[in-house]
Amino acid sequence: MPRPTLLAVSHGTSDAEGARTIAELVDRVAEALPDVTVTAAFVDVQQPDAKELALEIEGPVVIVPLLLSSGFHVHHDLHGIAGKRSDAVVADPMGPDPRLADVLAQRLPPASDGPVILAVAGSRDPRSLTDAEGMAALLKDRIGRDVELAYLAARQPDLPTALTNHPDAVVSIYLLARGYFFDLAERQATDRTITLPLLDGGPVPQALIDLVVSRYVDAEARLGD
Repeated sequence: MPRPTLLAVSHGTSDAEGARTIAELVDRVAEALPDVTVTAAFVDVQQPDAKELALEIEGPVVIVPLLLSSGFHVHHDLHGIAGKRSDAVVADPMGPDPRLADVLAQRLPPASDGPVILAVAGSRDPRSLTDAEGMAALLKDRIGRDVELAYLAARQPDLPTALTNHPDAVVSIYLLARGYFFDLAERQATDRTITLPLLDGGPVPQALIDLVVSRYVDAEARLGD
């Protein structure tokens, strides 16, 4: 029997470079899973719309969020889509995960040894807060330095507050790709060192490809439970 379709769902962005890097990640995942049909969709901004596309796919579907934490899009949009089918399952979001901590650590300036501000998108969903705190803890364990959280929306402390409270900190951007939140972070941290989003600045990190593949495989095993 053919394996379930992997529906890779990201938020969507109007930033051309951000859209390109997300598409490249999906392409690399498809190469890593040659026996799986891999299709991209979005919950906002870009097309195809995940809700519409999911209803058109024949056969079982594993919906993999290309999202770094739980929140409205995962628990409302994606689980809502899966709830309309008996042969669909939603994988866990990409974070928190030690592989993300590895990529974040590799992007920090090699000469820096002070505290790190982990800048996350932010969400009012309380599950996203747990995920952000978990990712900060993983990064702290990985680099052996203090890691402070800052939110680019919805929660406090916001990035300007965190920058004031930690004037010697480097800003680690916990975003998958360029877009609205990265532009906001650049404006708010004009005089600070900030890292690029996880998919920016070169080839797609193998760790991110492996992470998406593992989310698919774990969710595939739950189909039919």
